[in-house]
Amino acid sequence: MAQLDEASGTGHNAGRFGALTARAFGAVPPPMLVVTGMISLQVGAAFAKQLFAMAGAFGVSAIRLTFAALVLLLVWRPSLRMERRTFLVVAGYGAMLAGMNTSIYHSFERIPLGVAVTIEFLGPLAVAVFGSRRKLDVVWALLAAGGVLLLSRVAGGLDPVGVGLALLAAVFWAGYILMGAKLGDRTTGGGGLAVGMAVGAVLVLPFGVVESNTALLNPHVLAVGLVVALMSSVLPYSLELEALRRIPRRVFGVLMSLEPAVAALAGLLVLGEALGAVQWLAVGCVVLASIGSTRSAKGA
Repeated sequence: MAQLDEASGTGHNAGRFGALTARAFGAVPPPMLVVTGMISLQVGAAFAKQLFAMAGAFGVSAIRLTFAALVLLLVWRPSLRMERRTFLVVAGYGAMLAGMNTSIYHSFERIPLGVAVTIEFLGPLAVAVFGSRRKLDVVWALLAAGGVLLLSRVAGGLDPVGVGLALLAAVFWAGYILMGAKLGDRTTGGGGLAVGMAVGAVLVLPFGVVESNTALLNPHVLAVGLVVALMSSVLPYSLELEALRRIPRRVFGVLMSLEPAVAALAGLLVLGEALGAVQWLAVGCVVLASIGSTRSAKGA
């Protein structure tokens, strides 16, 4: 049994919605899945940043992962019967989610959203460069890297702890891409994602309870946390997992070069974190790199 056994989990009426969702995702071009997921994730991240003062980064991350896990488990109702290797992949995927979410949220507390995600982008950029066998893909990756450097140039110094946390998130993001590709190979539908999200929630929840205490019971925090979970976890990770099943991971990594621009725009529109001329030039670089990688994906 190489794949997660979802026959019993998604076959008893409960999986009909999940199956329809998977069919709908399958009709959408992979690049559109990735871009839609990025927009949803970064707007959700901007909303999440507004909750830090009330529940802390660990608390918001715990709420996000817990709600996301509950929604995905209800939608997919996966069976927990799986072989050991599949379980290790699912658990590893959940650990990458937990590490990526908590480290980038703590980075958001110290540096602007767009800058943090720009630094975090070094993770998927590394996956794209080291996994490429085409010279043209390297060119797009280098162009995106130039955009990253430009977008990172902000007035004044950056909090070194915030930068370090963003770099840590980059490591987890690279791991998420690699584990996500394995998860797509070993599972069907969204069952593996649901179980992986539950693993991530279990890992983070104790820290969230300790940090935020009773704030996790605040109705406002819970309501916004549910929105954040849907926008920043349920929708984007479902879309990205489907995209990873259908395009090479190196192409996916370069396509994600649009993420810093999306994050910067979300920070501007939701948080009022304005961009300067140099940063807008960087946006052009990463957009061009994303378009180039999308075009090259047709022949990949």
